[in-house]
Amino acid sequence: MAPLRIALYGTGRMGSAIATIAEQRGHRVVLRVSSANAGTTPSDVDVAIEFSRPDQALGNMRLCLEAGVPVVVGTTGWYDHLPAVQALVAEHRGALLWASNFSIGVNLLFQVNRMLAGLMDRQPQYKGELLEIHHVHKLDAPSGTALTLARDIDLRHHGYSGWHLQERPDAAVPAPALPIRALREGEVPGTHEVSWTSAEDRISIRHEAFGRTGFATGAVVAAEWLHGRSGLFTMQDVLGLG
Repeated sequence: MAPLRIALYGTGRMGSAIATIAEQRGHRVVLRVSSANAGTTPSDVDVAIEFSRPDQALGNMRLCLEAGVPVVVGTTGWYDHLPAVQALVAEHRGALLWASNFSIGVNLLFQVNRMLAGLMDRQPQYKGELLEIHHVHKLDAPSGTALTLARDIDLRHHGYSGWHLQERPDAAVPAPALPIRALREGEVPGTHEVSWTSAEDRISIRHEAFGRTGFATGAVVAAEWLHGRSGLFTMQDVLGLG
């Protein structure tokens, strides 16, 4: 495809990784927005990629949609405002693609998680739980990826409704919430594990990231896919997993 001119909102570790991958794939990052120039409207760009902070994400999305620039959103922690974002996309006839995780491997994990939760719905002897581990700089807990996994279990398993952040492994969890443990350790890029345990055995599915490259590559692939489209999309659309 033709090279894209990209506006990058967020210049932290993920922003740097995204810029590197974008340039490796032949694109140009022509605007970088950090706290120093927050509120900058994208102009003369083909697509924006938003990886800033939860308290900045909504404003950046609005800037891009009002400017007619398609935007890929990787920031998490704003999902309570998803209906408002959907209305904003419709109002401006714009394009927005959001995901709690852009890693292709994680999105395959989402697919397997939905299938497994459906199977476990018929096996009440198994109890589910979710563990996520991230670096100490991550602001939200549980992670957006963990919340996506929990939501999909909720949708496929009648035994669970909602989730509960479990401070300790032995802490009580009010039924019918799914227990989630969220750990923050060192520079861990991201680990997510869903386990189903009975009195006899345990079944687990796990994704462990080795770095940020997988997330960054997925975000750039999403930007390539979104260019020229309109509507509200997720990585399921990009990967044909709907």
